[in-house]
Amino acid sequence: MARPGLNRRQLLSAVGGLTVAGSLGFAALGTGADALASGASTRVRYWNLFTGGDGANMVAMVDAFRKEHPGIAVKDSTLTWGDPYYTKLAMAAAGNRAPDLSVMHQGRVPGFAPGRLLDPWDMDLLTKYGVREADFNPVLWKRGIVDGKLYALPLDIHVQLSFYRTDVCRKAGLLDADGRLPTANSTDDWFAMLKEAKKQLKGGQQTLGLHAFDQNFSWWFFVAFYQQLGGGYFDDERTDVTFDTDKATQVLEFLHQHVADGYTIVGQADGEAFLAGSPFVWEGNWSVPYFSGEKVGYGAQPLPPVFGTPATHAESHSFVLPHQADRGGPANEGAHLLAAYMVKHATAWAGGGHVPAYLPTFQDPAYLKLTPQNEYSRPAMEHPATEPRIWFAGSTGTLAKRIGPVVASSNVGSAKPEAAARRMKSVLEELLAMRNPMDGRTAAQELKGTAA
Repeated sequence: MARPGLNRRQLLSAVGGLTVAGSLGFAALGTGADALASGASTRVRYWNLFTGGDGANMVAMVDAFRKEHPGIAVKDSTLTWGDPYYTKLAMAAAGNRAPDLSVMHQGRVPGFAPGRLLDPWDMDLLTKYGVREADFNPVLWKRGIVDGKLYALPLDIHVQLSFYRTDVCRKAGLLDADGRLPTANSTDDWFAMLKEAKKQLKGGQQTLGLHAFDQNFSWWFFVAFYQQLGGGYFDDERTDVTFDTDKATQVLEFLHQHVADGYTIVGQADGEAFLAGSPFVWEGNWSVPYFSGEKVGYGAQPLPPVFGTPATHAESHSFVLPHQADRGGPANEGAHLLAAYMVKHATAWAGGGHVPAYLPTFQDPAYLKLTPQNEYSRPAMEHPATEPRIWFAGSTGTLAKRIGPVVASSNVGSAKPEAAARRMKSVLEELLAMRNPMDGRTAAQELKGTAA
């Protein structure tokens, strides 16, 4: 059945009001015409959200592509990470002003109304440019498929890690013969490690940076430990909430204990505290270049499997094709070639801490020698904890905005874990009944492919 129409006004309302258009400069979206100044025969407009070290690595990768393919002029634009990026991308796709290629967190794909705001990949073109399903982790590849078509071509997975300082942990007698931290397989093991590490600290130093009051990190950490317990969210039909409040309470109690026992100091600048001597911090793998640049001796592992089953929160930066009414021709082929090139030449990207999705890079001896990547990449790839595959999930999505603050309130002690778990279930029930503003359908209707 035909999907309900989606006009620009509905989109603007969905993402926070009509004033968003002006604040994001929608009317001034570039045409990329300046990219043709090079004399190239084909122009490819490419949007991404990478800044800092990631941004520098991405620029280097695009420049390398330009050098090898002088006939394709890439007009690359870096937009503000998070809501501003996804708002502008949705508006551009709805208004037929979309770039030829863009980056998207894989978890956001279901919410972008594949088939309306995203176009599927041409598998023949990907094959032509050397990209095959067999060269990717099967779970990661399948998460990019909607209704039998590939919408997200994975560049990486990026994960939450437990960073530890080797100097402090060595003094505390925590390292093994290889100079690495043994795995904590229970909450007792983990808190025993923290107790020993804390003995090495001066007054005012925290033992673990937990980002206790940050809604995104709070949600990401919850996802990891809740999955370690085998917790679920919704039934297969997306009509009922199956969220386990007992398991959720267990996770929330564990997270709050770090604050209650004085291992985490709420409000600390966690990354800076780690560099200043705190023995542990839970951060994303994107912090690897930052920490390595400071010449601190450290290691990095997936979040500890304290509930018995390894699982650490993971997302994926993936390439997508924003919807174009007239998609095709040289620009479309150029977009496929550029994405394939980036996926296959992601060594610099992997050096920035991300785990490469392309298995030949993941298995490359040069990558396997990188530290601390060689400590976390394989278990992270094998045991990813992802958000539920539903329209309101994904990085900085509605789910994180609604659930993250509830987790944070429990972390810092302003809400009891049991009450927070019940509130989380209530929010999930509210979200399940909501309609995706991108296509007007509930999660159950989207699953069945029916109209509102």
